[in-house]
Amino acid sequence: MKVIAFNGSARKDSNTAILINHVFDELKNEGIETELYQLAGKKLHGCRGCYQCYINQDKQCVFKDDIANECIEKMIEAEGILLGSPVYVADVSPEMKALLDRACMVAKANGGMLRRKVGAGVVAVRRAGAVRTMDSINHLFFISEMIVPGSSYWNLAFGLEKGDVESDAEGIQTMKTLGENMAWLLKKLYE
Repeated sequence: MKVIAFNGSARKDSNTAILINHVFDELKNEGIETELYQLAGKKLHGCRGCYQCYINQDKQCVFKDDIANECIEKMIEAEGILLGSPVYVADVSPEMKALLDRACMVAKANGGMLRRKVGAGVVAVRRAGAVRTMDSINHLFFISEMIVPGSSYWNLAFGLEKGDVESDAEGIQTMKTLGENMAWLLKKLYE
């Protein structure tokens, strides 16, 4: 089993990546393979609403000028998908929004290819907007008929500068619990 995670921060190895790695620690403890894909510095544009993916039905976006199809392929290959985003103006980062929209459209166009995969989101936040950001991430999971594990609190942690999230003990524990619950669910579904 494998979980692919996408760090939607514009900063590589950011607080968002730190949180993802705390979830990964628990997944690895349960023997689940993990991969972190960082969107920082890579070209990724939003959905253009052309609906060509509904015509082609080849599990790809018709636009091949960025990393969207590479990301979608990684989602198809994995049993679990972890999406991480910092809060930008009380919502997901532009990079994460582009990935959410493109993956959603291609998945729906291809008969629900993400159906019954396990999906979870994590959010790094300075002060406010985390719940809305988590909600935006969950939109992809729910409309794609994915299964979302819960945790001991909302999957968020507070921090501004890189590493600040490590001081949020409850946030870190929430990530660990999420990893445990995600591993349990993956094993129930795929073993």
